[in-house]
Amino acid sequence: MKAVVTVIGKDRVGIIAAVSACLAENGVNILDISQTIVQDYFTMIMLVELDGERIAIPALAEQLNAVGARLSVQIRVQHEAVFTAMHRV
Repeated sequence: MKAVVTVIGKDRVGIIAAVSACLAENGVNILDISQTIVQDYFTMIMLVELDGERIAIPALAEQLNAVGARLSVQIRVQHEAVFTAMHRV
């Protein structure tokens, strides 16, 4: 199953490392990643693939929320189909 992970917040050291570590600990593979910094604001979007039998999106979202709280950034994870439907013009 594919999902989209977005990260937004004030730039600081360790954001990519912490998010990637959380994903790796849960067997989530990063398929594509794009990140940029605009002035002092960090934005990242990742396309990931996860095994729904190993971890479900709501459980992954809970863990990523904890990482986000620790880093003072917002992290969202959505099933790829939901993300695509929400952003279709």
